Amino acid sequence: MWFIGEIFLKFFSPKMRGLFAAFALRKIAQEKRTHDKTYRRRQRGKIYKSVIGNRPQANAIVLDKLGVEAKQPNSAVRKVCRVQCIGTGRTVFAFAPGDGALKMFDANDEVTIQSLGRSGKSVGDRPGIKYQIIKVAGVSLNAILRGKREKPTR
Repeated sequence: MWFIGEIFLKFFSPKMRGLFAAFALRKIAQEKRTHDKTYRRRQRGKIYKSVIGNRPQANAIVLDKLGVEAKQPNSAVRKVCRVQCIGTGRTVFAFAPGDGALKMFDANDEVTIQSLGRSGKSVGDRPGIKYQIIKVAGVSLNAILRGKREKPTR
């Protein structure tokens, strides 16, 4: 009879008890925590806060084009444009790389942006610019600048 009681306590007692039960208790608590929605959000906070979400690239609409001055000691005007991400609806600045790249698209054009640099930080002398434009209307910006492809007309 003592055998049945021991099995009952092992499987149906509220918590494990014992001198060396700490590891098992901690593991159980950790498994339960992963089912908690707020804990998961807290752990994966960057994905929820990111402008393009958990994706390498995102489509966006060009709102306006402008120039941003480079940080010291450089003195240049970096060509950027304000874009609104279609997936999340958030507005960011995106860098247009290449000579004359800003002339290749107008306001309300659809572009594809990707993150610039490491882990969501701005790069070099461009203050606060974390994204760059890689495609215009589904065509590579690099190919348009080299003259290999033309931007499709609507």
